[in-house]
Amino acid sequence: MSHSTMPVQNQAFAIRTRAPAGRNPALGRLLLVAASIVSLVVLALQSVDAFALLPIGFHSWRPLLFAYLLWSAALGAAQILIRGEAGERAAFVLPAVLFTVAMVIFPTFFGLYIAFTDWNLSAVEGRRFNGLDNLRTLLADAYFWNALLNMAYYVLAVLVQYAIAFGLALLLNAEIKARKFFRVAFLLPLMLSPVAVSWMIGKSLMEYRFGPAATLARYLGWDNPAFFSTPWLARLSIMVMDAWVSIPFMMVLLLAGLQALPAEIKEAARVDGATGWQSFKEITFPLMLPVSMTALILRIIFELKLADIVINVTAGGPGGATDTVSSFIFREYRDRSNVGYGTMLAEVYLVIIIVFVALILKWASRWMQRTN
Repeated sequence: MSHSTMPVQNQAFAIRTRAPAGRNPALGRLLLVAASIVSLVVLALQSVDAFALLPIGFHSWRPLLFAYLLWSAALGAAQILIRGEAGERAAFVLPAVLFTVAMVIFPTFFGLYIAFTDWNLSAVEGRRFNGLDNLRTLLADAYFWNALLNMAYYVLAVLVQYAIAFGLALLLNAEIKARKFFRVAFLLPLMLSPVAVSWMIGKSLMEYRFGPAATLARYLGWDNPAFFSTPWLARLSIMVMDAWVSIPFMMVLLLAGLQALPAEIKEAARVDGATGWQSFKEITFPLMLPVSMTALILRIIFELKLADIVINVTAGGPGGATDTVSSFIFREYRDRSNVGYGTMLAEVYLVIIIVFVALILKWASRWMQRTN
């Protein structure tokens, strides 16, 4: 190789290795490390003050908030300095990620801290760390386990809701008169707030003295039509109101799935002489399995949050027969002002929901693979 070509190659190598305009990786890393160190120091000081290990004088979590905002800005600037154009693209997504961390991740971990404290708003002592006392109280709390058992009943009722919703979807997908009117009419409960439904139906329609449902029950021979007097009847009444509000949601999903099915397959089955039941069993239902599983899983997730109807109609009674975990946690906060124990209930229930939904998704995936 001649000496004349070496400077040209060195210049080409320098051009390839030179950082593009606007990039300064060293400065970006330095900025990110400095902001991270400041944030970690503030977090350590805030934790020491929160656990009363050393009175620093932080009266709120505002210093940590400012440190987080500073670190977020440094992270965005560091991405641009280190990665250049790719960092600029990442900076568009970064605010959403940081907002999720601030509004979801941090409150979850902060709630975990609150769960291990004795914090009653009606007490003069204020918040103090009490270790595993709240967890021990939860494990021995019969009302919590009763509410969790009630949730099992409510979740199982989703299967009945699914069957009714599927039947309505099949009906509205058929060529019937006034089909558009019935579609709007069946969607009306979905447009109402569950709180409004609880007052219109639970407090008015099913009122045991003057309610129309109670009057009709007396006319049919029921001497004391109190829909919320016995545990099993109260739980069934809550299930009926919840189903009336929730069935249209699954019906819409299933109706959309039915309308997306290819008409040629049904025509071929009809030409081959298949009856309506055979066509549904062998063609419609198997093809609708993905939509069905989606509707069921979404409905179960919503059911696990059931609280508003129970709170407004029965307040968990009689004797906790209609209580859900969410309504029980609500009363723990509102009636007893027990923030520490209520937060422990919420954190444990969050873990239960995550595990339960993960198992359902795993089972549904395996079942779908086997059926396909």
